[in-house]
Amino acid sequence: MAEEKLKAPLYVGLVHGPVKDKSGSVVTTSVTNLDIHDISRTCRTFGVSRYFLITPLKIQHELVNRILGHWESDKGSLYNPDRTDALASAELVDTIEDARCTVEKIEGKTPLIVVTGAQLVGDGDESQLAQKAILDQIPILLLFGTGWGLLASTTDHADFRLGPITSCARDDYNHLSVRSAVAIYVDRLARSLCSP
Repeated sequence: MAEEKLKAPLYVGLVHGPVKDKSGSVVTTSVTNLDIHDISRTCRTFGVSRYFLITPLKIQHELVNRILGHWESDKGSLYNPDRTDALASAELVDTIEDARCTVEKIEGKTPLIVVTGAQLVGDGDESQLAQKAILDQIPILLLFGTGWGLLASTTDHADFRLGPITSCARDDYNHLSVRSAVAIYVDRLARSLCSP
């Protein structure tokens, strides 16, 4: 896929707050080092234009900026240039709206806000989403929730809801890590968006 180009720009956002916890309360989760590194690598591999880490907590901003700053430094970039390359597309923002505005500024168009979740009823699959984005010539901002998922206020107002990832091998368990879910959805969507 390295020689192919996506027919519509794809952006990914990992929402740390506000999201739900196990009891359904509104919370903000911690940004993890693994989420920064692993999702950045997935995004770089599949041609995602930008990866937004979304958290309103300023203390989390300090942590994320310290991690990203290390890989931007001469020492970090010399130690592992591939990691520096992957993290170059990661951007820290306060809110989903900030991410949406950034995409609009870059692309000159308001993106389709797309959400996912293990319990969501989907509007369609990745190929249907890709067709819509290509036909309308519009970028996609694909949002993932941490904790126990995105709030209903986010999913209800989305432009498109992707159905949950399921397996023909098991139907009694559906609790992937967000890193796994991002990799699966982005792979499927990038394949649908690719042009030779």
